[in-house]
Amino acid sequence: MALRNNISGELTQELLAVGDGVKVTSISLVNVHATLPCTVDLYIERSLVGKFYLAKGIELPVGVTLMFDGADFSNTANGFGLFIKLTKSASETPIVDVIIS
Repeated sequence: MALRNNISGELTQELLAVGDGVKVTSISLVNVHATLPCTVDLYIERSLVGKFYLAKGIELPVGVTLMFDGADFSNTANGFGLFIKLTKSASETPIVDVIIS
């Protein structure tokens, strides 16, 4: 089952919480903004263990898809949460579609 998210804004947002029990095999990000690129940070995190980046400071042009195949990590109660942070390149709000499967 694929999970779909439409993410906008510059706040860090949780895509998967620790304990959701989702088997992650791939993650797709696409910039759906009409005209502007954005910068993406995508990472997994677990309390007392730390933060591990899948992507840090990656500029995602309009209409471009970034795929993470084989993004296999534990999302059990003792596993990791998945987070995204977008940064705008101009004064408009960044918008990215995320598909997790």
